[in-house]
Amino acid sequence: MKAPKDQHFLVDAEAVALIAETVPVSGRKVLEIGPGGGVLTDALLSRGAAVRAVELDGTLLPNLEQRFSDQLASGQLEIIRGDASKVPLPEFEIVVANLPYSISSKITFRLLEAGFESAVLMYQLEFGERMIAPPGDGEYGRLSVMTQTFADVEMILKLPPESFSPPPEVWSIVVKITPHDPPVPIANREVHAVLVRELFSHRRKTIRNGLKGMKSIYGDAALSLIDALPKELLDKRPEMLSVVDFIDLSNRLALLIQ
Repeated sequence: MKAPKDQHFLVDAEAVALIAETVPVSGRKVLEIGPGGGVLTDALLSRGAAVRAVELDGTLLPNLEQRFSDQLASGQLEIIRGDASKVPLPEFEIVVANLPYSISSKITFRLLEAGFESAVLMYQLEFGERMIAPPGDGEYGRLSVMTQTFADVEMILKLPPESFSPPPEVWSIVVKITPHDPPVPIANREVHAVLVRELFSHRRKTIRNGLKGMKSIYGDAALSLIDALPKELLDKRPEMLSVVDFIDLSNRLALLIQ
């Protein structure tokens, strides 16, 4: 069933409680994206969180404002109208959210760039499985590398469609994200992001052929990198490389294009 504005409201009470209790929220500034009917909002507030909720759908605001009038008056809750992928975000320490599936990637990387202590986020199952996939796994790809470079991702639970109203067409997954520094320093984050993107855009190609294709972006530097790499690495496909391997490749490339 298609839902307006990509909205599927969580109605599984046990799941709501588990999500709200995954990380301690009492006395913490918690960003909630898409409060919807306020079920998760209520769970967070009742556990002592100071909730800053960002909601795009203006038709949902009157119900939220009425339901949480006391918390709004006291300042425990603040509701911000807007698109969480674009609107200025309030100050926060923790994120707990049932993310709109259509902009999951955009919001996730915006949050990682903004910085937080931990996040408990819900995604479409396939998206979440790609986030946590290890090298060599069929789901391991650009999303896996870019997420795991900057954060640990842990699965909390999987939810069937009937956990939501209206039920989506797919299962969902809740993960805990804990940011960390890259395992080794990244010389140039833009070069790193481009290299990961380009190599996985032709994931059946070897690293050698993928780097050859990057000549259109980085010129002879891409070919010089090929000459400097061992045959064993060049013959691999991108899904066999670790997060550290991608950083090493990007750091070598960054040196060559200076």
